[in-house]
Order: sequence, then C-alpha cells, then structure tokens
Amino acid sequence: MNKASVIGICLGIAAILGGNLLEGGRLSSIVQGSAALIVFGGTFGAVFLSFSLKDIMMSANMLRSVFVEEKQLPEDHAIIRDMVDYAARARQKGILSLESEMGNIRYSFFRRALRLVVDGIDPKVLLSSLEQDNRTFEEERGRAARVFEAAGGYAPTIGIIGAVLGLIHVMENLSDPAKLGSGIAVAFVATVYGVASANLVFLPIAKKMMNNIKREIFLREMIIDGVLSIQAGRSPYYLREHLGSYIYRK
Repeated sequence: MNKASVIGICLGIAAILGGNLLEGGRLSSIVQGSAALIVFGGTFGAVFLSFSLKDIMMSANMLRSVFVEEKQLPEDHAIIRDMVDYAARARQKGILSLESEMGNIRYSFFRRALRLVVDGIDPKVLLSSLEQDNRTFEEERGRAARVFEAAGGYAPTIGIIGAVLGLIHVMENLSDPAKLGSGIAVAFVATVYGVASANLVFLPIAKKMMNNIKREIFLREMIIDGVLSIQAGRSPYYLREHLGSYIYRK
C-alpha cells in the first residue's frame, strides 16, 4: 500500500468535512444526489468524449498503482547490485551464462533488455530498440494519466453548470421565500463537488501517476545503461560507480 496516497486523500477529505462540522454545518447538507449526478456524470461524459476507450481503461488500471506499490518494479539499489553481479558473471563465464538468470528477473523490461544482450544484438540496434520501448511506454502511460488531469479540468466547470441549474430552479420558486435559503445552498453543493473532486482527487491522482511514470522511466534508463555496459565488457567496479551516479549518495 502507498501510505502517502492513502494519507493524502483521507486527510484532504477529513479536513473539508471536519471544517464543515466546525462551522456548524451538517453532513446531510452537502450530500446531494442530483449535484453528484450532474458533476460526476458530466465530468465522465466529457472524459469519454475526449479520450479513447483504450486510454480510459489503461487509466483505470493505473489507478491501482497510485494506492498500491508496484511489487515488480525494482529499487535503484537492487538494479545496481544485480548489474554488478551480472557484469562479474559475464566477465568470468561469458555473456551466454546470463541466460540462466532470466527466470530470476521479475521486471519485464529488465528481463527483455538482458535477453537482447544474451542474444548478441548489435549495441546500436539494442539501444534504439530499448529507447523506442521507453518512448512508447512514456507516451501510452502519459495519455492514461492525462485522463485524470482532464477530469480535474472539467469537474469545476461542470460544478458551476450544476450551480447555475440549481439557481434556475430557485428562481422558479421565488414565490416561496422560505425555500430560497436552502435552495441556494443546495445549488452551490455542485460547485463544491466540482472543485473538491478536481483538487483533492483527479489532479493529485494525475500528478502521482506522472511521478510514477517518471520514476519508472528513470529506472529503465539505468537498466539500458547497465546492460550496454555489460555488453561492452565493463568491469563490475566501473558499473557500480557509473550506475551509482544515478542516485543520491550521502
């Protein structure tokens, strides 16, 4: 579980609900089914109009990575350790000896990169193939993250539409002054839903997804550099120092 994400979303929602209660408000006053239908229905409708179903499905799959740590994604220190071990083995027993390690590598990109090295692919072709893989990964995942970013842009505007519709309903009942106050309050709940969902849910999730993508791209670049160094016959010591420059060392 990604504790920061869970704490963040719970803290944000609790702060708003707690502040509302401290001001003397009631939870029931901000729970309005019609406002939720307008805001979230309109927002999701705009998102479906803006993106392909493939992008939307991928964004739904990526949502899990915001709250649950990806088990297959290796740590940078683990990558360096494994690369150094593979470099030592390759120098002692040859590149082909690394084939037996394929089953121990959980991260698919790492496994694929090392497989290309074992297969004797030309270094330039290897680099081009892995970099293209990186670009495709970044583009596809980036589009999926932009689904939530777009939702964060649409939600406040749809919330205003909901508020205006509510005020129209209020204006139709001006003959009954007793209902004006509660009617106006209900109308503005849609604005609260739109602004709150955008800034507490959609935009933070999009930002977290983009940060996760950047993190994985960084690890992939380390892997590319490492396998190319192994292919070139670099020493384990060189590899440790070279890849160590990717991370902050105290």
